[in-house]
Order: sequence, then structure tokens, then C-alpha cells
Amino acid sequence: MRTDVFRILIRIEKHISIFVLTREPGFLYFPWIRGKRGNMKIHHILERGTARINEDCLVIEDNIFGVFDGATSLDRQTFEQGKTGGMIASQTARSVFRKNHYPLGQLARKANQEIMNQMIRHGVDISRKESLWSTSAAVVRVKERVLEWVRTGDAVILLVYEDGSHRVLADREDHDHETLTLWKDMVEDRIGTDPAGPGRTGSGTGDRDRALPPIHQALAGQIQKVRSGMNITYGVLNGEKEAEPFLYQGTESLDRVRDVLLFTDGLSLPRETPEKKRDFTSLVKDYLLLGLEGLKTKIREKEKKDPFCLAFPRFKCHDDIAAIAITF
Repeated sequence: MRTDVFRILIRIEKHISIFVLTREPGFLYFPWIRGKRGNMKIHHILERGTARINEDCLVIEDNIFGVFDGATSLDRQTFEQGKTGGMIASQTARSVFRKNHYPLGQLARKANQEIMNQMIRHGVDISRKESLWSTSAAVVRVKERVLEWVRTGDAVILLVYEDGSHRVLADREDHDHETLTLWKDMVEDRIGTDPAGPGRTGSGTGDRDRALPPIHQALAGQIQKVRSGMNITYGVLNGEKEAEPFLYQGTESLDRVRDVLLFTDGLSLPRETPEKKRDFTSLVKDYLLLGLEGLKTKIREKEKKDPFCLAFPRFKCHDDIAAIAITF
């Protein structure tokens, strides 16, 4: 029987493990024994934001963990059962990674190709960049005391060490920084700089009317400009071959690592001034004090006080969240 993957079920201590031998030269992979992750503790959050559906998703499969943040094409087209392109893109990437049978960089390339295949099947005009579906991704695989990782887009992989310090893997500038700065300037021009001034809490529709139309209307041209920079100035999985150079990947020792955090940008702490490169110091402190669920609650409560995104520049009141905390 022809196959590229041979699976031999081995029963060890009443647990089933899967031994996977691939034909790729120099690659031999032994997945984690099912149901046994040593002393690792896994916490996760998957929560819809303000929008009708959740375009984020996550994977927790044996020793592979990942979060994905889908972005719909600017034409807002929907497909079967009301699914958006961003939702299909993130779920497509998830389905590829959860097979967990190749190096993560290779799985990322396969996910990118499968997103292209899905767009073609759905009749998307792939010649128009603004019509492409896309997803950010942050995925890790734990192998004993080594972390294999890959990421693209604005999903984050963050290592928290035993002494409370932290490090972001493949730290990068926020491609939405210019857009959010323009939004902040527009708000200040209209309603001033006083955080407690009219419209800053957005407690009523009158405040909103005296402020600005939603950011997607007020800055539509700017948002389209940024979207046209996909895999030119920043990376995402959107089916383009040009996505591959934007795949950041590597391995890290887990010595002295207390936690590995994976999250989409819905878990970002709201800030009055957009940062070109995000500082996660406050987020890590809150995580260590409150835990993953407590951190999410703090973020949501802060966002709820600013429903029209006037005090804290962002694209919607509540973004979708996909987050995983791996504690050793």
C-alpha cells in the first residue's frame, strides 16, 4: 500500500503512542505519548469578540499547540453557513498543523498552500490582493526540554522565565501602528485629548455621533493600503508564495522557562498610545498575578469602558481571542 507516512501503534503502559516515520531525509519524529504530558499544565481561551463569528481558532493536539487569527478579505464576502474567508483560512491552517507529522516550518508552508486551494475552490479572485483570505499563526511543539516554533503575522509566542522576565520570539513591529496612530489623531482633533472628555468613554450614541464614524469607515483607504502590504512589508498565511520568507521559526531550550504563552492580538492590553513594537511587560505581570483567565477578564473590562475605541485605539470593541498557556 502506497503511503508517505507509516504508523505503528505501540501500546506502552496502557497508553497508545504513535510512531511516525516520514520519507523526508533526516527527519524522524516521535510524537508525545497520548495522554501524558509530564508536568505540563495547559490552559486555553477561545472567545468570540464583538463580531458575529469568531475568526480565531486554536490547536491542542498531543505536543503541538497553536493559535490562529483569521482576517477576512476587504470585500467582506461570506460563504457556506455564513463563514467568512478569515474563519476558513484560520481553520484550514489549524487542520494542517493538527496532523503534527512534519517540521513546523513545512506544516506552515502546507497550510499556506491549502489556503490558496480553498480560495480557488470557493471562486475567490486571487489576482486581487484585497480579496485574499489570510491568517496569522503562532505554533509550538514541545519535545522534552526543547521548544520548536514557527510564527507569522501578529500572533505572539512569549517565553516567561522563572525569574519573571520574558522574551518574545521573533519580535516584530506592529503593521497596524500607522493606522491606529492616525485614528488616535483623528479622535483628538475631534474631541480633544482629555481621556474623560466627550466621547472618550463612548457611553451613549450621542458621544459617538460627536466623535467619528467607525475606524473601518474613517480610514478605509489606509486600511486597504496596509492590506496591500501582505507578504511585502509583513507576513501572513494567505496562499501567496511570498508568505514563506516571513515564516519565523527556530528551536529554544526550555531551561528556566516557566510558561510559554501563545495568543492572538485580542489578548493585548488596551493602550492609549499605539506602540510601533509592543511592550509586553505589563501583560506578563498581569498574567503572573491573575492567570490567563484573569488577564482576559481585565482586558475585556477595560475595553468595555471604551466601546467606540476612542480612548484606546483599536479596530473593534472586543477582538476575538485565542490563547494558550503552557506551564512547566
